[in-house]
Amino acid sequence: MARLRDPERGCPWDLDQDFASISPHTIEEAYEVDEAIVRGDLPALRDELGDLLFQVVFQARLGEERGAFDFGAVVDGVCEKLVRRHPHIFADAPSPGSAASQVASWEAIKAAERAAARPGEWGSPDPFEGIPRALPALTRSAKLAGRMAGLRMAGLETSGPASDRAVRSPAAVSAALGAVASVAERAAAELRPAAAPPAVPAEVAAAVTALTRSEHLALVGEGIRAWVELARQLGVDPEQALRLKDDEAIAAVRSDVRQGGSSRHR
Repeated sequence: MARLRDPERGCPWDLDQDFASISPHTIEEAYEVDEAIVRGDLPALRDELGDLLFQVVFQARLGEERGAFDFGAVVDGVCEKLVRRHPHIFADAPSPGSAASQVASWEAIKAAERAAARPGEWGSPDPFEGIPRALPALTRSAKLAGRMAGLRMAGLETSGPASDRAVRSPAAVSAALGAVASVAERAAAELRPAAAPPAVPAEVAAAVTALTRSEHLALVGEGIRAWVELARQLGVDPEQALRLKDDEAIAAVRSDVRQGGSSRHR
C-alpha cells in the first residue's frame, strides 16, 4: 500500500484517493462479503474478505500519511476494545451466563464509553452516538430501537413520539401493526380498478385519498417502525428478513418466466 501511494512511483489512481473517495468502495466491499456468505461460496468469501481487508489497509495508510494513526494502531484499538468489552473473559468479572445477557453487558459497557467521551452538542453525551444516518434505513431503525430500549432499562423515559413509548411489548407491536395495516388496506382500495368491488366504504376511501404526502410518509414510516420493533424483540435482523422474502419472490418470478418460456418453445 505504501508503494501504491508513493508520490513519485505510485499508482495515479491510488494517489488520487482520500478518505471520502474510498468510503463508498469500503461499503461496497462489505456488501460483497455478505453476498458471498448468502451464496455459501467460501472461495468467493475468502476473496471478498481480502478486498475488504484491503480497504482497511488503504484507510490506515491514509491515516498514517496524515500522522493520525497507522495499521498497527487500528489493530491495537480493536484489541483493546475487545478486552474492555469482555471483562468476563479478560478480567475477573462473572460470566453473563447467556448470549442475551452478554449483549446487555456489551451495550452497558458501550454506554459507559459514550458517557466518558466528549459531550454531544446538547452538553451531554449523545445517546445515539455511533449510529450513522447513512446506514440502510431498516438497520438504522433497528439500532435506534435497541438504543431506546436500553435507555428505558436504565430508567430514562424518552420524550419521543408516543408510539416510541407505547410500543414495548409484542402485544403492543401487534396492535400497532394491525392499526397501520387497516389504514394501508384502505389506501390500497383506492388503487384498485373501478370495476373491482370496493373493500371499504367510499367515504373512508375518500378520507384516505385526502391524506397529504407528509401524512402518507408518516403512515408508512410508523408501520415500518412497528415491524422493526417486532423484529428487534424477536431477535431478527429486519434487513435480512426482508431480503430473504424478496429472494423468495425473485425465485418465484424467475421460475414462472422460465416455465412460460419453455411453454412458448414447445
